[in-house]
Amino acid sequence: MGDSVSQIRDTEEYWMIQMSEKIKAVCLFSGGLDSVIAARLMQSEGISVFGLKIDTPFYERSAEGKNRAAVAAEKLGIPLKTLDAGTEYLRIVRNPAYGHGSGMNPCIDCRIYMLKKAWKYAEHIGAKFIITGEVVGQRPMSQRTHAMKLIEKKARLCGRIVRPLSGKNLLKTEAEKKGWIAREKLHGVCGRSRKVQMQLAEKLGISEYQPPGGGCLLTCAEFARKVRDLLRHKKRVSARDLEMLKVARHFRFGKNKIIVGANEIGNRVLLKLKNKTGYIFEVPEIGSPVTVLTGKKTKDAIKMAARLTLRYSDAPPGKGIVRYGKKRAVKAICVRPAKQKEIEKLRV
Repeated sequence: MGDSVSQIRDTEEYWMIQMSEKIKAVCLFSGGLDSVIAARLMQSEGISVFGLKIDTPFYERSAEGKNRAAVAAEKLGIPLKTLDAGTEYLRIVRNPAYGHGSGMNPCIDCRIYMLKKAWKYAEHIGAKFIITGEVVGQRPMSQRTHAMKLIEKKARLCGRIVRPLSGKNLLKTEAEKKGWIAREKLHGVCGRSRKVQMQLAEKLGISEYQPPGGGCLLTCAEFARKVRDLLRHKKRVSARDLEMLKVARHFRFGKNKIIVGANEIGNRVLLKLKNKTGYIFEVPEIGSPVTVLTGKKTKDAIKMAARLTLRYSDAPPGKGIVRYGKKRAVKAICVRPAKQKEIEKLRV
């Protein structure tokens, strides 16, 4: 008898029944400090929190390859659903209705998009409101009070978004008015400092969380230039194209793209992501980057790719042999390394 009850308790069906007895809410959950605290605060109010992580191609991954959001969700004891934004999100980056931030970051459009996805999931599971870890004034484009109001309106979620960290700075939500949560349990955090959040984490027994920093690569000036260049020169952008932006050095030579590996890991990634028509280059029998040439393979393009490869290799100054080819580097070309002025002119 005991064993059979235990087996039933371990099933998702039993767990969902238990959760359904409480008010449900969907938390936009990155696994970062703010979203972890927001989820925990709502749990303490008796809310059944369901995490939703929306993956875009422009977020930094964990160096260890871990899914930090999944780890954080498991520690909190909340279910986590992950959605891949993919090429649908790329249309927002290309032409955001509310413009870009300092880089190519479409923060307001991005937030509207994510909240709409969260509400669709909320309706599916019968959740009553959305939770976010947003803090008033933390991000200059999307987390100012008037921007938050605009985002709620465009997402058609006025009054349905609870921001536990800054709730006291904002108007009452539907969840407060209906008594699902108590306003006095919300906080009035504002600004970019994380000191208050760290104190809250300690108070709530949250000892492990992602350090501040990182996040959306579109805010990084160097990466934003690469994205801008790619969108300018290519109409149909693949997930492979976007992943290649995250590694190596990128150069634009007319209609050609030349991508030069920066280290051994980058070399492996380039070989893995290279499409069937791309050429690979390397300097034989010496420390060498892997270079990928895309676009029409003219003599000038091949020569420049070879010169860049030689320049970033461990070869001594002067002429050198570079091998290249489609599947394997079997052809040879003798070139001089690219000059620094040329490099700066071509660098994306």
